[in-house]
Amino acid sequence: MSIAFPNASRSYDATRGVVRFWGHDSAIEAAFLITSDALRRIEPAAASDEQGMLAVFDRHRAQICKAAAKLYSRGKDFYELDACDF
Repeated sequence: MSIAFPNASRSYDATRGVVRFWGHDSAIEAAFLITSDALRRIEPAAASDEQGMLAVFDRHRAQICKAAAKLYSRGKDFYELDACDF
């Protein structure tokens, strides 16, 4: 299973405190979440609001997508990256 992240779309879910993003494995789309805790582990001084969390995601997209691909390769049905993934 090989996943790519060609879609630059991402969104912040304030209710759950996560950034949502998507990857593609051929024609299959997989949804991913990365928690605010994980984003703050990557960049501890980041603002905790929507703008701050999306900015951290954008600055560290390559690192986040690498961790997401590793999680995807484990064959789970749900993909949530947390602080322990970084």
